[in-house]
Amino acid sequence: MNNMFKLAVLPGDGIGPEVMRQALKILNKIKKYLNKKIIINTYQVGGTAINTFGNALPEETLHGCEESDAILFGSIGGPEWDYLPLEKRPEQGSLLKLRKHFNLFANLRPAYIYDNLYSLSPLKNIIIRKGFDVVCVRELTGGIYFGEPKGVQYQPNNTYAFDTEIYYEYEIERIAKIAFNLAVKRKKKICSIDKANVLYTSVLWRRVINKISQMYDEVTLQHMYIDNAVMQLMKNPSQFDVILCPNLFGDIISDQCAMITGSIGNLPSASLNNKNFGLYEPAGGSAPNIAGKNIANPIAQILSLSMLIEYSLQNSVVAQKINNAIIQTLAQGYRTKDLVNQNTQLLNIVTTEEMGTLITQNII
Repeated sequence: MNNMFKLAVLPGDGIGPEVMRQALKILNKIKKYLNKKIIINTYQVGGTAINTFGNALPEETLHGCEESDAILFGSIGGPEWDYLPLEKRPEQGSLLKLRKHFNLFANLRPAYIYDNLYSLSPLKNIIIRKGFDVVCVRELTGGIYFGEPKGVQYQPNNTYAFDTEIYYEYEIERIAKIAFNLAVKRKKKICSIDKANVLYTSVLWRRVINKISQMYDEVTLQHMYIDNAVMQLMKNPSQFDVILCPNLFGDIISDQCAMITGSIGNLPSASLNNKNFGLYEPAGGSAPNIAGKNIANPIAQILSLSMLIEYSLQNSVVAQKINNAIIQTLAQGYRTKDLVNQNTQLLNIVTTEEMGTLITQNII
């Protein structure tokens, strides 16, 4: 048995490095509970890598990730690099390349609201108090983001742009199996999102999902058009459990799920392939406007570490220790600034560093 686990840490841009420090603080605390020696190597990625190497994903970083068992990713991007062509900017130049390179086809975005943070949700109290605990399973390496051809055709007075949506049956099958296996462990409900009334790719999507569902008799499958789904999420989010989406629709739905909880700063994500390799990152962005101010919420980055421990290290017990520590810290009344509004009753507004320390102390 291999007792060594190599972790590539990519802090990135903006608030990435400061929230990553808090996750590593947690990792240092929980190492003693893991049955592996954790080897951590840190690499540059995104805008900082562009400034240093002229490339958002330098060879050193890519090779380091290839030699690792998982990637803990921070945040990338910012207006500083908006002058670059899309394919060279931090997002396309590094994150999308990593997803494709490692075939990270399954994106898991859990979204739930903590009992003492109901007041942060934009939804009415009568709606959100029913609770909200879903996992959005998004197909991540197919669809319109990766389809070819794509581009811009410049013509006098008639310039146009085009993107191509392509889905292969095997791509739909493999993401469906991820979602159904997850549903079996939860409430045994899946809502599959498509636009099968107008899109051929959605017709195929729905047909394949129906086929896979026959392998999971215990799971209830529902289909829903994307436009209805976003309305239903606002009207009654508690009706959902596992939400299965193509790439573009998953991008939309997962961000809406984040907003319902009141702060995107609380939400992690995992991008996985079929070899138990994963990239784990916060759902939010690099927030360059608050970078370096020590006010960013580190919870999403810490929960991303928790997902890494659960899925790549396959240790749900230790992952739950981290989750419980976050719950306890919030219950004690500690908040970063994004978790405060006029209705909030709290004991202390704390810094990024302080929140990381408090959560670390609550791990038992």
